[in-house]
Amino acid sequence: MSIADLRKEYSHASLSESEVDPDPMAQFSRWFDEAIRAQVPEANAMGVATVAPSGRPSSRILLIKEFDERGFTWYTNYESRKGRELQQNPYAALLFHWVALERQVRIEGKVERVTAAESDTYFNSRPMRSRRGAIASAQSSPIADRATLEAQYAQVKQQYGDLPPRPPHWGGYRLVPDAIEFWQGRPSRLHDRILYTLVNDSWQRQRLQP
Repeated sequence: MSIADLRKEYSHASLSESEVDPDPMAQFSRWFDEAIRAQVPEANAMGVATVAPSGRPSSRILLIKEFDERGFTWYTNYESRKGRELQQNPYAALLFHWVALERQVRIEGKVERVTAAESDTYFNSRPMRSRRGAIASAQSSPIADRATLEAQYAQVKQQYGDLPPRPPHWGGYRLVPDAIEFWQGRPSRLHDRILYTLVNDSWQRQRLQP
């Protein structure tokens, strides 16, 4: 079988304008809860796409750590590639893909850093190994080999013991959405797409053709 022949017919559910919540954050919460109850693997995993000043895009998978009326929050190294790109162009796109439910959610908006207090609280809640790793790794920078990385980790462990501090280059980002699209797979590739767009502080929604 060729790659071009790989396809699946979607028939799990439908999505109509009358079913969705007027508030896209409430609708996202509903779908997220359903993904958790369905035991979708890593339902909190999302693609995060950023764009360099040159216009060249990049993307990666991260884990969302919080979402509420303020937006969608994750944590990372501010000096990583995505951090550097967000410093120059503070806009990003998120993508959740819940395969078992035949659903996607696309989110776009401006990105801002969370407060230092929020970053401290989350950092101190992480497993000890993850805290040490955040200090030991200069994310996205070249390194000679795995042994060097392990040595950096060992040095951090020796230096800080069980009290590793949050490094200043590590913390949270929050995407404040201005567009959220809910996608439900349907038969014959006639998928349901409902797009919410923020207009004058009010969410407007419309159906898009698949």
